[in-house]
Amino acid sequence: MPMGSKLNGTLRAFIERQKLFFVATAAADGRVNLSPKGADALRILADDRLRWLNLSGSGNETAGHIAQLNRMTLMFCAFEGDALILRLYGQARVLHPRDADWEHAAADFPAMAGSRQIFDMTIEAVQTSCGTGVPIMAFQQDRVDTELVPYFDDMGPAGVEAYWRKKNTRTIDGFDTGLLSDA
Repeated sequence: MPMGSKLNGTLRAFIERQKLFFVATAAADGRVNLSPKGADALRILADDRLRWLNLSGSGNETAGHIAQLNRMTLMFCAFEGDALILRLYGQARVLHPRDADWEHAAADFPAMAGSRQIFDMTIEAVQTSCGTGVPIMAFQQDRVDTELVPYFDDMGPAGVEAYWRKKNTRTIDGFDTGLLSDA
């Protein structure tokens, strides 16, 4: 399992081809969270830094964990082509739509209803492994454009905020996610 501290051109190209990645976070106490992420929502800023746009969902564990302990792991798996697993370990900070630097960071992504955070991650370690245990699967369709974004678009801004208040201000372990400043 080779370990480095930065991405290189080969690994950057691998990340850019992926339709799916996984993010793992945990606070000092409570549950570990592992979430799949898709869409056109990840940008490599440098060999040791990236950002990803987090869309609304049924929970908001990642933000709550980062508020407690800012460590994050991203994992990419080759489901097509040559076998490879890539893990990025690092520290992350959260940007919310109310933050001063949100507009600048959000300009790197397509506008999508339900956008709730941007995670800015500094990469501290990069690990590859063979990935031969990962099945080969063909990509068919991204649900973000056909299901997720239309769902939040139909709600409108007030409906999205109400949804956030109901489902996204606390983690399942009770941590504040920081999503709404008055929550």
